[in-house]
Amino acid sequence: MTVINSIADFRELARRRIPRAIFDYADRGSYDEITLRRNRAELDAVRLRQRVMVDVARRSLATTLAGQTSSMPLGIAPTGLTGLFHADGEIHGLRAASAAGIPFCLSTLSICSIEDLHAATKLPFWFQLYLMRDRAFNAELIERARAAACPVLVLTLDLQVMGVRRRDAKNGLSVPPKLTMRNLIDVLCRPRWVAGMLSTRRHSFGNLEGRMSVGTGMRNLSEWIAGQFDASATWKDAAWVRERWPGKLVLKGVLDASDAREAVAIGADAVVVSNHGGRQLDGATSSIDALPEVAEALKGRCEVLFDGGVVSGQDILKAVALGARGCLIGKAFLYALAARGGAGVAQAINIIRSELDVSLALTGITDIQSVDAGVIRR
Repeated sequence: MTVINSIADFRELARRRIPRAIFDYADRGSYDEITLRRNRAELDAVRLRQRVMVDVARRSLATTLAGQTSSMPLGIAPTGLTGLFHADGEIHGLRAASAAGIPFCLSTLSICSIEDLHAATKLPFWFQLYLMRDRAFNAELIERARAAACPVLVLTLDLQVMGVRRRDAKNGLSVPPKLTMRNLIDVLCRPRWVAGMLSTRRHSFGNLEGRMSVGTGMRNLSEWIAGQFDASATWKDAAWVRERWPGKLVLKGVLDASDAREAVAIGADAVVVSNHGGRQLDGATSSIDALPEVAEALKGRCEVLFDGGVVSGQDILKAVALGARGCLIGKAFLYALAARGGAGVAQAINIIRSELDVSLALTGITDIQSVDAGVIRR
């Protein structure tokens, strides 16, 4: 059996176990992938300050994220197509996250629906929303999230127009996956994945059933999204969501101080500093580079969360030191899910937890909530 002790190990196992089109959907970025690479390179460039001879025998990673208790400053980000990485993947992800005491966020573009998760687990989860042209459907999704007792709504701001993801177009990514002569051999070489997909009835976008026509000329996922997402959306539309959502509201996709201040003005409870994993505007700044600017602009008026290349406990420690309350993982979650299902997700969370705990100790800190910029070596 393959020994797994890092997210990189999960990535390699996932690459071998799932079809290339699905793996590349999670793994790759937009255009020339400059921002994708920048996310990793600039996180790596942040140096931690090692301290010695400090009593760190008793340590705490516990915190709160968007008002919800969390065993560590980590949550699972909303990821589209999760149920294609592993059969019923969203359900497995939620169960693993809940067992670990961290939040899980379901994407609008999930394979399992809001109702699927609620019926299968009865566990609380966050829900993520896109602004679509059909505001009535947005209102319906909000009400469905309320009916499922979701405590937090995450509104994604940075997908009004979809970035060009060249790998997806080359791979002919579609939902549900279509077998062609081009990808048939690739799929047949992954019998474990095929068996999983045959074991479940969930193969398309569960939240969009009745709204999305499958097999009626849709060439790929990008084309469908381009026709549905609202390029005319403004802060007034975000305020419209705020008016309709009684729980905590998180705005995801903020990289600029001015946008952060707008988020506060409409009543957001938290923002996620994110460039969509390098999958939207290629050439944009890395998330870690934008984080201090956004945190300074908000001055504690709004909670700051972070995503963009997080694959280790050290990454979390760096983000918290630079102003984040906690981090969200997307790619790392999907690698673990594709590699080993729910057990893989649980193992990935534990790996990251251990890395964070050890790194906290080696910087001379005993409580994650007391971490500040002093942990960073300038």
